[in-house]
Amino acid sequence: MDKKLLYGAHTALVTPMKDGAVSYTDLGSLLDRQLASGISGVVPCGTTGESPTLSHGEHLKVISETIDQVEGRIPVIAGTGANSTEEAIHLTGEADKAGADGFLLVAPYYNKPSQEGLMAHFSALAERTEKPIVLYSIPSRCGIEISTSTVARLHEKYPHVCALKEAGGRSAKVSETLCALSDDFVVLSGDDGLTLPFMACGAKGVISVASNLIPSVVVEMVGQALGSEYESARRIHLANYKLFNDLFCEPNPVPVKTLMQLKGLLSSAEVRLPLTPPSKENFGLLAGIADSLNL
Repeated sequence: MDKKLLYGAHTALVTPMKDGAVSYTDLGSLLDRQLASGISGVVPCGTTGESPTLSHGEHLKVISETIDQVEGRIPVIAGTGANSTEEAIHLTGEADKAGADGFLLVAPYYNKPSQEGLMAHFSALAERTEKPIVLYSIPSRCGIEISTSTVARLHEKYPHVCALKEAGGRSAKVSETLCALSDDFVVLSGDDGLTLPFMACGAKGVISVASNLIPSVVVEMVGQALGSEYESARRIHLANYKLFNDLFCEPNPVPVKTLMQLKGLLSSAEVRLPLTPPSKENFGLLAGIADSLNL
């Protein structure tokens, strides 16, 4: 896959659920809307897709259903990371066979491996596929950052480890990464509110939560930034900045699923334990946002 296909706005898909099961009907409708919006790609079974509480069967079926419906029109970057290397190898191998275009691999969570442990973990995965790998650094959830030196070592040894989803909240990490790696390495924002600042430092797009809800808006903002039309991109960023922040008034993906149900984009806002519905106060906040959104 051409690395430039990683540029742009990619949606970190929610996994629709209803009555305790994955709602593949809602997933199909969600994907239809994403494709119609001009989204650059989709990422099933990441954090926003509640991957930790999907069974292996559900996890792989969500990925395969996504691949089947997309039919090669846009890249499908499958979330196949885990805190068990063997589990991540299994998920990656099965998603590879199903036709995923690439893989989003999160840093192992809870284990808190050393940087050498991260190097060994991602090396074991890189040796199982030749397709593009997007490393996913999110210290707030994993308790550990994928260091710039580890990213550089992995890319040098395995050129298909070619991108980083950076969700550590620091624009400086984008600059550090791009200074340390070759020009063809791709950094993507992992936070909607930081997409534009990250792109000003050289990131090529975002893996977005907000684009589940407002895909066309995120597509336009990222497209303007990629075209160096930063004044236009800034206007879109500022117009939506409060929404980007309010989408995290509760643990992701609780707010975005709530808003999607309120706007008729999902039949249910159901999440799986240990996630729970929003508090009364935050539901009121989200209901007010829904009333103001013209979709």
